[in-house]
Amino acid sequence: MDAVKFWDGIAPKYARTPISDQESYEYTLRRTASYLKASDRVLELGCGTGSTALKLAGSAAHITASDFSSAMLEEGRRKAAEQGVENVSFALAGASAPPEGPFDAALAFNLLHLVEDLDDVLAVIRDSLKPGGLFISKTFCTPEQGGSLKYYGIRTMLPLMQLIGKAPYVRFLTAPEWDRAVERAGFTLVERECYPKKDARRYIVARRTA
Repeated sequence: MDAVKFWDGIAPKYARTPISDQESYEYTLRRTASYLKASDRVLELGCGTGSTALKLAGSAAHITASDFSSAMLEEGRRKAAEQGVENVSFALAGASAPPEGPFDAALAFNLLHLVEDLDDVLAVIRDSLKPGGLFISKTFCTPEQGGSLKYYGIRTMLPLMQLIGKAPYVRFLTAPEWDRAVERAGFTLVERECYPKKDARRYIVARRTA
């Protein structure tokens, strides 16, 4: 199933779905906001319905929230208007061809495990940043020890769900493998952490090295 069609189709439901781990989400927001400056121009890739960009709007001069799903972006524009947020703009663009920079920071939350051309996308993200700019991401990764029943259920059911168009492409990498992919793309890791621990989400802050 075409990825754009999949995400367009679930946009209204996605906008209504509550965050499953609010504590971890709030922690991610706080850590990310601590790296942003009031003068920063920020790019968010795979913004979905714009919730994260809108929550971080007060921490930057401007956020360009991009996604390849026009239906997701419409939800984001509606929420921005309702909340009176004026320094977030929404752009129709995929991760491999983002809006033109350069930006002071680029964000990608719960996105990179869904892209098939990971190394190419990371290189594009690097090139969208100013020298010394920050790349901040949180990405699903394969638990190195154990894992929840939910995780193993997903691994078991995913091929069938993908076959019938009910799930997108998913990449399974361990946390160290994610780290190495980011470093290969020309970044120096500044911060890295996994939370929650059992179903790891790798939070990375990395600086463009050249």
